[in-house]
Order: sequence, then C-alpha cells, then structure tokens
Amino acid sequence: MRPWSVGALLLLGAIWGASFLFIGLAVQAFGPVVMMFLRVTAAGAILAGLARVSGPAEPSAVGLAWRRNWRRYAVVGLLNCALPFTLIAFSELRLTVSLAAVLNSTTPLFTVLIAALSGGQPLAMRTILGVLLGILGVAVLVGAGPLTLTLDLGIAVLASLLAALCYGGATVYAARHLTGLAPIQASVAQLSSAAVLLAIPAMVTLPTSVPSFTAVGALLALIVLST
Repeated sequence: MRPWSVGALLLLGAIWGASFLFIGLAVQAFGPVVMMFLRVTAAGAILAGLARVSGPAEPSAVGLAWRRNWRRYAVVGLLNCALPFTLIAFSELRLTVSLAAVLNSTTPLFTVLIAALSGGQPLAMRTILGVLLGILGVAVLVGAGPLTLTLDLGIAVLASLLAALCYGGATVYAARHLTGLAPIQASVAQLSSAAVLLAIPAMVTLPTSVPSFTAVGALLALIVLST
C-alpha cells in the first residue's frame, strides 16, 4: 500500500472515530432520533450540492433513477444510516464514547457472517476462528470496562451491537444491489432515504430545551466531517 493510501486510511479512521465523540457531546441535548435526522438531512443536502457542482465522479456512473430504485435505496438508508446512527446515539446515552467505538468495531465480524450465511462467500475455519476471537475480545473489553453491568447498560450494549449488525447487513446488500453508482451518488441516495424514514419519529421527539453551543458545534462537526 502506498504511503498516501495509508495516510488517507488513517485520516478516515480518525474522522469516523471522532463521530462517537461528537455524538456523545450532542445526544443529550438533541435526543438520538432528532440528532440523526438533522445529521442525514443536512449531510445529504451538502453531498447532493457537491454532486451537482462536480458532476459524476465516474464516467460510467448512471443516474439515481429514484422511481425504479427507491426500494433499494430505502433498504440501504435504513440499514446503513437511519437504524445504526440512531442505535449508536441511543447507546451513548449510557455508554462511554470509547466503549461505543469498540462495540462498533464488530461490524467486520457481522459482515463476514452475513456474507457467508447469504451465500456470498465461504466461511473457512480461519475466518470462523477470527470471528470468535473478535467476539471474545469485545466481550472481554465490555466486561473489563469501568462501568458496572446493569440492565440499562446491557440494553445499550445490545443496541450498539445491533447497529454493527445493521452496518454488516448494509455492506453485503449494497455490494449486490447498488452497483453502477458513483460513491457520492450512493451516499446521497442512502442519506436522503434515511432522512425520509426518520422525519416522522423526529417530529414527535423534539427536544424541550434549546441545545447548547457545544452540542450544536458537535452536531455540525458530525454532519460536515464524519457524515
């Protein structure tokens, strides 16, 4: 791997990892659903504007064709944005930022399992061993953390793991059903779909007080950088 590729990968990891910090700073003020509705709506609008200005990122990319593909976009928007974003935000009401990030690192494990169960790739013994070691590592980290295991904490952990499961399912689904789209087009499609899915739940869970400047700043950073 070239040095610039390594640097880009590290920067991407830092930006995505920082999203857990931004969520932790803003979720108490906005609530999980409202915060994630604002996140996907604003980020989708920004990316749509960039896509219009820059044109297709790939010469072979096709249009979004919403009327024909809206079901596919809705599935990916649900599994890759609406559900996992909200579940992670909900979990961070009770989990530390670091623990939430660690739990989300199980996404590759779920991706491998889902791909194997759906016939996408064989599950070799080496892969099974890797999955089991990964799950064991997460269990050790959760059990050895600074938090006392309670029912509320258990629910938060399950919510975070369910978010990782959603990401894994979305990865496998998108690889099979969202071919031919430029990356920015795929992002606009799933973010816009997630915004529609979260609109009504967000309207019935509006915050009762004005969010602080810190919360607003964290949300803006989450939208512009991480999303």
